[in-house]
Amino acid sequence: MDAVAAFDPWSPEFVADPYPAYAALREGGRAHWYGPARQWLVPHHADVSALLRDRRLGRTYTHRFTHEEFGRAAPDPLHEPFHTLNDHGLLDLEGADHTRIRRLVSKAFTPRTVEKLAPTVRELAAGLVGELVAAGGGDLQAAVAEPLPVAVIAAMLGVPEEDEERAMLRPWSAAICGMFELNPSEETARRAVRASVEFSDYLRELIARRRSDPGDDLVSALIGVGELTEQEMISTCVLLLNAGHEATVNTATGGVWTLLRHGRWDASLAAELSSDPEKLSTAVDELLRYDTPLQMFERWVLDDIEIGGTVVPRGAEVALLFGSANRDPARFGPTADALDLARADNPHVTFGAGVHYCLGAPLARLELTAVLGELLRRAPGMRLAADPVRKPGYVIRGFESLLVEV
Repeated sequence: MDAVAAFDPWSPEFVADPYPAYAALREGGRAHWYGPARQWLVPHHADVSALLRDRRLGRTYTHRFTHEEFGRAAPDPLHEPFHTLNDHGLLDLEGADHTRIRRLVSKAFTPRTVEKLAPTVRELAAGLVGELVAAGGGDLQAAVAEPLPVAVIAAMLGVPEEDEERAMLRPWSAAICGMFELNPSEETARRAVRASVEFSDYLRELIARRRSDPGDDLVSALIGVGELTEQEMISTCVLLLNAGHEATVNTATGGVWTLLRHGRWDASLAAELSSDPEKLSTAVDELLRYDTPLQMFERWVLDDIEIGGTVVPRGAEVALLFGSANRDPARFGPTADALDLARADNPHVTFGAGVHYCLGAPLARLELTAVLGELLRRAPGMRLAADPVRKPGYVIRGFESLLVEV
């Protein structure tokens, strides 16, 4: 049977549990052509890890080739606001531009920035979990997982609480992230374009306010760096919101779901993890590995490469399957498909690798340890109140809702 036959990212059954299909892909070879998305699927940990660091691949190709030279059609002009926003962000820059902007952003987004946010993150987590407990339960996604990272990013950027646009941060982000799914529809593109325009307009106005009245926030710090264009600052802020909260939202809800369905959410686990920060951190990394919030990361082939005897030519696109790499027995041993909250050797690729390693990984870990630690401490008897509703998207893996009782 063709190893690719079970790979169906538009199937709800596949989205609910892609891991058996990943096992078939790994057994079937190291690179598989997937016609519906016109991509090469790469399922093995060793290959994914190596290709993330291989400069013959890139998130973009326009720093070296025109669309015509690369054999690709130019983006639809109607989608230009989305591409302007996306193409000036760190995630989709390569070469000298990526090096310059990452260096400048790193000056503003330092470990000290994250460290200063820790009390705010813990206070927010305590407040949100406290409200959930007081209500006797509710939708964990809407009540805790979504508002926490959005509030943290808003505080980090310096978005005033009185700004009505603050309530739009999550909807804007969701609309923009829809474009990262495979073969997005025209309606998805229209929503992303509208969100890109509205979000950019708001950030342009916020940047103007911070130029005349600087604060102790990231927007002011980016202005203070002095070498970023306005568009680069806007794209950086949007990327920090999108990338900075998607992993947290989906791992918080998905992590709780994983623990509940494995029968691990109980007073014993609460006593073990909530009192030991190191054990809690190890458990969070295992949840990030076990059910990866970003299942696929795409790269363009800038120069011919060989993967397991298959030559993938320049102009092709590879899909690095993070979800498969993180369950690869060749790297994680015979327990690769098992949940091991004490797994010490855990080189998962959830946050990427190489020059595009996630700048916000420390913040995501801080948020996840805060919210899971608070939930375990305050709600050790939490249980499911209804079957969870999973989002239809494949690339960004998460839930629409997770109803719980406390």
